[in-house]
Amino acid sequence: MIYSRLAAAFLAIGSAFTAPLVKRGPTDVQILNYALTLEYLEDTFYSGALAKFDAAAFASAGFPSWVRERFEQISAHEAAHVAFLSGALGSSATAACNYSFPYTDPKSFAALSMVLEGVGVSAYLGAAASIANKDYLTAAGSILTTESRHAAWVASAVNMGSPWSGALDVPLDFNDVFSLASAFITSCPSSNPALPFKAFPALTVSPADATPGSEISVSYNGTTSGVSMAFFSGLSTVSAPIMNGKVTIPKDLMGTVYAVVSTNGTVVTDDTTVAGPAIFLFDVPLSS
Repeated sequence: MIYSRLAAAFLAIGSAFTAPLVKRGPTDVQILNYALTLEYLEDTFYSGALAKFDAAAFASAGFPSWVRERFEQISAHEAAHVAFLSGALGSSATAACNYSFPYTDPKSFAALSMVLEGVGVSAYLGAAASIANKDYLTAAGSILTTESRHAAWVASAVNMGSPWSGALDVPLDFNDVFSLASAFITSCPSSNPALPFKAFPALTVSPADATPGSEISVSYNGTTSGVSMAFFSGLSTVSAPIMNGKVTIPKDLMGTVYAVVSTNGTVVTDDTTVAGPAIFLFDVPLSS
C-alpha cells in the first residue's frame, strides 16, 4: 500500500520528459538520476559485502546474528530504491557503474556503512530545495527518512556511537556529494546521461582521527593562497584559515562534520570550493 502511494507520486514523471518544468539548476529528471546513481552505489555496496561475508564472518568479527540480518534488510531497501527510481525514470534512467569499496572485513564494512548512510541523508536533504515538483519531493523525502533510520541504526546499534550528530543534519550540495561518491566509482557506461555535476579534487587530512580543537595537516591539488577550511555542522558553517598546509579544527564541533577548502571563508559555494569534502566523525557527548 505504501509502495503504491509512492509509485503514484512518480506516475506523472513521464510528462516531465516532454514538458519539463522551467527552473534554474538541474531538472527534476536529472535530480532523480542523481539519486539513482547514489542508490546504485549503496545497493552494490551492501549486496557485495553480504555476498563476501557470511554469518560466520560476522560472528567472528564479534557481531551478534541480528546485525547481519538487519544489514540484509537494509540491502533489500536499497534494491527497492533502485527499482523504484529506475522504474519511474524508464528509458531516461541512468545505468549502474562499476565500484570499488575499501572494506576488508565485517567491521570495516560496518564502519563504511555508517559513512555512506550519512552521506545519503545529506544528499537527499541538500537536493530537496532544488526539486520543483512537490510529488517528487514527497517521494524523495520518503527515501530520505528511511536512509536516516539506516544511518541511526548503523551508527548506534552496530558501531556503538551516537545515533545523531545534533538537532540538525548537514545538507550537502550536488557537487559535494558527487565528489564523495566518485571516490568509489571506477567506471560508468558511456551511454549514461550526462549529469550537470562535477567532482572536486580530493582532500586528505591527517591525522584521520583528529578531534575538535586539534591541528591537522591538509593535502589537495589546488591553490593554497588565501584559503580556509570550511566545516559544515548542521546548518552552520565555521571556517578556519589554512596556514602552511595546517589548520586548527574549531572547538565544539561534534558528530558528522563535512569540510572543504574554500577561497571564501564566509560564503562557501561551488565557485569558491577548491577541494573536498573531507568527513569527520567526532564524538557526541552524552551530556551537554
